[in-house]
Amino acid sequence: MKGYYLRYVQVLLRFFPLAIAFLRDRRRFLLFGPSRQVSTAVHRDRADQLTETMLDLGPAFIKVGQVLSTRPDIVPPTYVEEFATLQDEVPEDAGGDPLTVVDAELGDEIDHETLEPVAGGSLAFVYTAAYEGERIALKVRRPGIVPMIERDLRVIRGFVPLLLLVADERQRYSIENLAGDFEDIILEELDFAREASIMAEIDDNFADDDRIVVPDTYPDLCSERVVAMEYVEGKKITDERALANAGTGPTEMATLIARTYLKMGLVDGVFHADPHPGNLSVTEDGRLVIYDYGMSQRLTANEQADITALYRALVRRDVDGLLNTLIALEVLDPSVDRVQVRRVLELVIESLEGRSEITWRQIITELFARLHEFPFRIPPNVMLLMRVGTVGEGVCRTLDPDFDFLEVTRSFLVDHGFIESELETLLSDVRGDLRESLPVLARAPARFDTVFGQLERGDLVVRTDPVEPTSGGDPAVGYAIVAGALFVTASVLTLHEGSLAIAAGLFGFLFLGQYVRKRRHR
Repeated sequence: MKGYYLRYVQVLLRFFPLAIAFLRDRRRFLLFGPSRQVSTAVHRDRADQLTETMLDLGPAFIKVGQVLSTRPDIVPPTYVEEFATLQDEVPEDAGGDPLTVVDAELGDEIDHETLEPVAGGSLAFVYTAAYEGERIALKVRRPGIVPMIERDLRVIRGFVPLLLLVADERQRYSIENLAGDFEDIILEELDFAREASIMAEIDDNFADDDRIVVPDTYPDLCSERVVAMEYVEGKKITDERALANAGTGPTEMATLIARTYLKMGLVDGVFHADPHPGNLSVTEDGRLVIYDYGMSQRLTANEQADITALYRALVRRDVDGLLNTLIALEVLDPSVDRVQVRRVLELVIESLEGRSEITWRQIITELFARLHEFPFRIPPNVMLLMRVGTVGEGVCRTLDPDFDFLEVTRSFLVDHGFIESELETLLSDVRGDLRESLPVLARAPARFDTVFGQLERGDLVVRTDPVEPTSGGDPAVGYAIVAGALFVTASVLTLHEGSLAIAAGLFGFLFLGQYVRKRRHR
């Protein structure tokens, strides 16, 4: 492939100083020597350098950073936080002039003199233009971007064997799978016809919700390289003044964002996977606008059910449900040691419950940090949903620092019937216990009648073996044991109608009296 080897060397040289630094952390003199401790501040500086390097290297590496921000199984928390800030910042002329694509794809359909640039990303540039008396937006794929991406994907695959040489054994499985999964994600993002289709589908899903704005598409103008859509103006979602002018509180907007993305993933099965502040805005009347559907995904019915089960298990702290769901999602291999994984998941739940506040990012980080000892992978759909959770929660907590994502999730699951309310859960547990107890309780009256018959005939004998040899027995002990048994019987029989409970209680007091009388006459 043209320019592959030159690009490989270029990328190697850019990352080489940081690679040496990381290797020296493990062995001070590279091949020998003790490890060295590195402060959080140093790691933060390195994360910042890596972020800048990926921005400089272009679209494919920007996407690598964005994907790595969802992979705490590979990347330490400090780096995850820094990579999560990666947004597409590429000059308009990178990769060629996008106007040549507009001319080739749309020809005379658009008056080029009305084109005005709006924003630029790693894969595309956005313009507004006049069309049939209206102002529309055009997302245009950068010319020549596909061969550049394909070349860089080949370079990235070429680095995988080098990473495997220095990676921990527990990380190798994840790294081997990551390259292929990442390739699937970015190649799908290059297909603008697919993006327009998903955009229209999400628009239909929110047709009855006037609080959400998904720009309408113009199918006749859309192609593999162009998405033509309604031009919707809005202020950045984190603009406090814009929210105030719209009469919308930060907490109200944060809740709307969270519930909107939960609906996409758990109810509709098709979701926008890039909810950073640049892709969200608020209109003058307080509606939420969602832009840029390049990073989006459809779920199969089984995936949708499994993802719902994952949220339900996390909200309810259901260890067994969480384990089964991780296997169903192919995060864990079915042959994994379930007993060992269950112990790890219990530790995760215990660790989280001991904190004053719990965030989605903390859950993901803690979960995959604990699962390091087991071979696991994160499929692309799960990876994108994790990105939705972490990036979306970040936006919500920017709006409201005290925003409780888990509580909103619990409320959403209850409202849509995915889990019961707390009262319904309690009643369900009680019903289950009663169902299990009914067969025993149904046989209890007949058994108690047999015991009372034996008592009347004097056939009931209680034998006890003395712990130590004694010169004589204590005849009062038998009365005490029978009295205790009768009191327990009376307690159980209170669940039934009739006088058996009263009779058992009276007999209990009778034997208790005999016990007291015998003890006094000793």
